[in-house]
Formats: sequence, structure tokens, C-alpha cells
Amino acid sequence: MSTVFPELTESTVLATLSSLIDPDTGKDYVSMKAVRNIRIGADRLALELVLPYPSQSVAPLRRQAAEAHLANTAGSRALDITIRSEIVAHTVQQGVPLLKQVKNVIAVASGKGGVGKSTTAANLALALAAEGARVGLLDADIYGPSQPIMMGCDDMRPESPDGKSIEPILSHNVQVMSIGFLIDPEQPMVWRGPMVTQALMQLLNDTRWDALDYLVVDLPPGTGDIQLTLSQKVPLTGAVIVTTPQDIALIDARKGLKMFEKVGVPILGIVENMAMHVCSNCGHIEPIFGEGGGSKMGGDYGIELLGQLPLDLMIRRDADSGTPTVAANPDSPIAEIYKQIARRVAVKVGERAQDHSNKFPKIVIQNN
Repeated sequence: MSTVFPELTESTVLATLSSLIDPDTGKDYVSMKAVRNIRIGADRLALELVLPYPSQSVAPLRRQAAEAHLANTAGSRALDITIRSEIVAHTVQQGVPLLKQVKNVIAVASGKGGVGKSTTAANLALALAAEGARVGLLDADIYGPSQPIMMGCDDMRPESPDGKSIEPILSHNVQVMSIGFLIDPEQPMVWRGPMVTQALMQLLNDTRWDALDYLVVDLPPGTGDIQLTLSQKVPLTGAVIVTTPQDIALIDARKGLKMFEKVGVPILGIVENMAMHVCSNCGHIEPIFGEGGGSKMGGDYGIELLGQLPLDLMIRRDADSGTPTVAANPDSPIAEIYKQIARRVAVKVGERAQDHSNKFPKIVIQNN
């Protein structure tokens, strides 16, 4: 005896999924235009959910939620739901061309040094890569490059296949470039601003980045001439501000935020480092550097607090060892915080207008 299946249409499937909210974007999958390739058979319902952010760690949960949501609608049909990510290029500052082989450039900045900006940049890059994206990391701190040590590749030297461009160093599945690869680690960079800017632009443009979804740029601390020039010349999709809850750090973080606003770079969010200390012996939580500073700053400017990280020995130890926490302890609670921050950053990037400049035809005027 054959089984009788209820009538099912594409409209019914879309109507059902219109009430399923994606936890990372806060939007339903239909309004996100994430539902693709619906295929309805007599005994099977198949579709794709295409997310605008890398989602490798949460894909099983998204699939389970969609299956549970569609169970009644599908009836006795088997469900075949594919979750994949589709990351596209988004708009940058007006008049700044995009980089070849790079879809989105994310600046990680701070108003002052010592707030954990470079550690955050390294773990953000690793977290995006762990979520399935193709990621590069550019160490833009010419005076004090630290990413080669943090990423465990300070003893490596990049190759130049043509004498003009250089290959990035691949470390922990992230493409890395830094002036630290090209100079003696004991050699101080006694350069004036224009030389530093030129060196950085060379690193940015002459590196043979390989089909990156995201290039994370670890900017030098501060808001001086160098930072302003880079913010105007580097095609930034958005910036992440790193601070601690301390009032002194927040004063400078606000200056960094204002600098990006002046040059038309959107702020993707704030990361609050050293938000609290958890005693390794008794578990007592103490806000050594104050509390609530990041959320207050975000509230003042209408900017999202992407996440709060503890003052933890593991973060420092992992970075010093050349394997940051996301790579060294991928299942730890701290690594999960970094991954949540990375997904929030990717979601904020995904909300930006797409860049269609490469789709417009070029007009060539010829004299015949």
C-alpha cells in the first residue's frame, strides 16, 4: 500500500521558514534570502540555507533547527538540508579600490597600546578560519611587529617568485604577512611616517594573497598621522575597536572610533579585553580594570559590544608560544568567545552593502 503525502509547494516551505530566526543575525532565513534551491519530491524535501557568514562550528545546530521547524510541513518526507556560507565583497571608503584576491578587509585597532589588540587580531583571524573562511592576517605595526611570534612563524621567510611580489606565510591555516619577516628582529625601525606608510602599502599590495574572504589588519595603536593615512588608503570594510574597561583605555578608544568615523570607515563593534579576572584556584570573579566600560561606550555611539574576554593566563601563554588560544585550545570557553566574536564581526560585514564595481562594464573610448 503506497503512502499518501500531503501537497507541498515552495511557497509553503518559504512560509514555514519565515518564522525561523537565525541566532547570529537575528533575522529569519527568508528575509535574509538564505533559502535556495528548494526541491520537493514525493518522499524527500531538499533545500540549501546559504549564510552570509562562515558558520562551520554552528552548521549542525542550524541544520537541526531547520529540520525541527520543517518536520510538520514536510510530513513523512525525508529532509535533506545543506548549510553553506557565501561570503561576498562589500563596499569600502569612497574612492579606495578593492584589493585583488581580497573580498573584505577588517581593521583591528585601539586608541592605545597594551590592551591586547594584536592578540585579539590573531585570534579573530584564527576564529574566522576555524569557521571555514579563507583568511589573511596583515601585521601593520611596522615599529613593533608581533604577529610572526604570535602565529609561530617568526623563523620563516617569505618567498618571491618573480622578484616583485611576495608569498604570504601560511600558519595555522591563515595567510600571514609582516615586516617582521623581512628584517632582523633586533633591528629597530627608525623610520619617519611617510616611509612607514609606504612600507605598509607595499606589504599590502605586493603580497600574493590567495582568494581571501577576510583580511584582518592589525593596525598600530594610536590615532596619529600613520593611522589616519592608512585608514584613508587601505580599502576597509569595517573596523573593530579593542579596549579594556579601564577609563584611561576608553578615552583613547573613543578617539580611535572618531578617527574611523571621519574617514568613512564603519565600526563593526567593540571587543572588551581583560573584562574580568577569574581566580584559577577558587573561581572568584573580579573586575580588576573596572566594569561596564565597553558596553557604555557602545551605548553612547550606538555600536555593538561584540564580546568580553577575561584576563586569563591561557591567552597570554598561548600567544607567546606561537599558537593562539583558538588554535591551541579550540574547544575551550575562551576559544568559543573568540568564535562568537568572529561570527558577529562576519555578520556585521555581511550587513554592509555589496560591492558590485567588478560587475560594471569598462567603457573604452577609441579614436578610429
